[in-house]
Parts: sequence; C-alpha cells; structure tokens
Amino acid sequence: MVTELERRIRRRLDSLTKPQGSLGRLEELALQVGLIQGTDMPSVGRKAMLLFCADHGVVEEGVSPFPQEVTRQMVANFRAGGAAITVLCRQYGIEPVIVDMGVGKPTRNFAREPAMSRAEAEQAIEAGRAHATDGDLLGAGEMGIGNSTTAAALLCAFTGIDPREAAGRGTGLDDAGVTRKADVIAGALALHRTGHLDAIGILAALGGFEIAAIVGLILGAAQKRRVVVLDGFISCSAALVVRALEPAALDCVVYSHRSAERGHRKMLESLNAQPLFDLDMRLGEGTGAAIGISTIEAAVRLYREMATFESAAVSTGPDSTDVVTPPASRSGAAP
Repeated sequence: MVTELERRIRRRLDSLTKPQGSLGRLEELALQVGLIQGTDMPSVGRKAMLLFCADHGVVEEGVSPFPQEVTRQMVANFRAGGAAITVLCRQYGIEPVIVDMGVGKPTRNFAREPAMSRAEAEQAIEAGRAHATDGDLLGAGEMGIGNSTTAAALLCAFTGIDPREAAGRGTGLDDAGVTRKADVIAGALALHRTGHLDAIGILAALGGFEIAAIVGLILGAAQKRRVVVLDGFISCSAALVVRALEPAALDCVVYSHRSAERGHRKMLESLNAQPLFDLDMRLGEGTGAAIGISTIEAAVRLYREMATFESAAVSTGPDSTDVVTPPASRSGAAP
C-alpha cells in the first residue's frame, strides 16, 4: 500500500529538473531514506561506521590461514587509522566507532559446543542495539578472524544451503582449506540440530559476538528511524537473524555491495536484497558500507538540492505548454 508520504516524495522526485526516473537507484535510495526517517525532506546528519570486533573459537579447527592474534592487531590498526576502512571513513567524513565485542575472549568452538549461551547472545544483541543512536546513517562493519566460517554456518542454518556452497576462501584459504571449512560447518549443523532451534538458538549455537551486535544495531535502528548500511558476507548474515526475529526491521537496511565471498550471492537472494554495487570486493571491515554511505548521501543531496522545473523555469517536455523563461526576464530585468 502506497502511503501519502511516499506519494509526496515521488512527486518531488518527478518535479526535479531531469527526466522522470533518470537517476535510477539513486531516486529509490532517496525514497527509502525518506520513508525510514518519516519525512518528505530526508537528510544525512551524523555518519558513523560501527566496527564490531570479536574472536571466534572455531579458529581452532584450522578454518583460517591467519592466527587469532590478527584480530587484535587489526583493531590496533583501526585505532591508528591505517586500515582500509579508516581511510574510507576519512574520505567520506564518517566517524569510525570501534566496539570490542570479544577481542581475545573468543566464542567457544561451535564445532564442539555452542558458541554462546542464549544469555550471551541476547547480551550481545543489546550491546549492538545501544549503538543505534551513534549516527543518523550507520554503517555495519566487523573484524574477527574466523567469522566468515560463522557467517557461512548461519547461512546454511537459516536457508538450508549446502555448506559446500556457502564456505568460501575467507582470508585466503586454499582448496583443501575450503573443503575443511565446509566439513566443519556440516558437522556443527548436525551437532546442534539447528533445524530444531529458534533464531536466537541458532545464533547462540554458531556465533559470533560481533554478528549478534549487528543484529541489535539493525533492531535498534528500526526503532529509532535510522538507516543501517550493511557491508558484505559477514554483516549480511546478521540480516538473516533479524528476518527471523523481526522482518519489518529490515526496512531500515541498505545492502551496499555483493561480496566476492562465496555464498554472498545466495545470501542476498535469500534476503530478496538488491545491493547497490559489485566491485569484486571481499575485505569486510565495512569497506563496502562506507562506499554505500557515500552513495546514499549523494542520493539525498540530489533530492534536496536539485531545482524543480518550476523553480528553474524549465519546460517539462515537448508536449508542455510551459515557456522557458530566464529568471531575470520574469523579474522584469533586461535579458
């Protein structure tokens, strides 16, 4: 059902000095932001990139070519401003907010036992929810060695996809490593009988703390009318949990890009999500979300700042009876 607010936003979009619909997805973005914010004059105020960082016990199974210590080292790199995401945040005027969700204190190894207790999962969700007021436009980034295994396991649990289709190279696994990763996921799904669990139960069984925090961020943003821009494979796995918990909350989400990580295409298809771009990226950290934020800001500025046909005295088309009159002539000044 089309609301009166949507009609007003579309009328303004159609009144701007351009052929109707010619800005494509940018027009749809402006509409989405307006609907999220509940106004026909949407704006972009504070921009924040939430970098949720945590370690994963499943690294014990050899699912990553990098040791767990790299999580802590990369968090230090974030703080020093030397990571790809912090470079992009400077470029686009986004405030990076580093949130330690369990660096050096990993979830348990989900190949052998539940990654978290239900209480821990709920606590992590609430920690993420608390960050929904950190900005008006929120990026969801993450860091955690082993978390592509967790995201792939969540994809399998929520969609039924085969682990061999979900497990990718992550930070650089070879073919044998990818096979081992798929086997670990298959064993965990059988161990926890995820088909019999509810959404929080699945999240607790498989992890991780940072993914649970992104779940909370989305839920909180929906309540506060904030826009959340998801990054790639890991951050989008949180949307699977949200869909099972509170599907309407996903209305506040923009999917920034299609990751090159194996399984992300299937994940996006399951979510019925159309990402803004595909640059063959798979770094994570929120890098795609940062570029997505810049695109959303451009869309909103175009919507707010372009002249209308009436204000610019531009003819609306070949069939129009309007006369293109320069503003100076209309005021009586000499041309």
